[in-house]
Amino acid sequence: MSFLCNVSLHLSAALLGVFAGAMLTEAMVLVPYWRSLAPTEFFAWYAANDRRLLRYFGQLTTATALIVIAAAIAALATSHPAAISAMTAAALMLAVVASFPLYFKRANESFAAASIDAAAVSAALARWSAWHWVRTVASFAALAFALHAL
Repeated sequence: MSFLCNVSLHLSAALLGVFAGAMLTEAMVLVPYWRSLAPTEFFAWYAANDRRLLRYFGQLTTATALIVIAAAIAALATSHPAAISAMTAAALMLAVVASFPLYFKRANESFAAASIDAAAVSAALARWSAWHWVRTVASFAALAFALHAL
């Protein structure tokens, strides 16, 4: 069981690294690009790419969350010295996951459907960006705790 715990802790840190990097890329590349577009261009881009974003981030988020939770359970079950760090990483990842149905699902759907008034797009993207930075920081904090668990 100790071997499986160590493997899951390493996988947890690796996947959190990829996940946090993807979150940072979205924040530093995609969001500024979206904000540079006129509302009609943004809506067209988002409608054309919504499913790709959802598929990519959905699969990455699910895989990361499952491995991070498994690592926390394994660390707890084996009384690993860094079980608290692994559990903290899992709690932070769960908070990131919870942000999707609480905010991002509806916001993303409104972008894809172009159901926001064009004059409100800038404010909506600013709000989306702010919430995204919260989950990006939480992702990096989860990564730090996962690395500490190693």
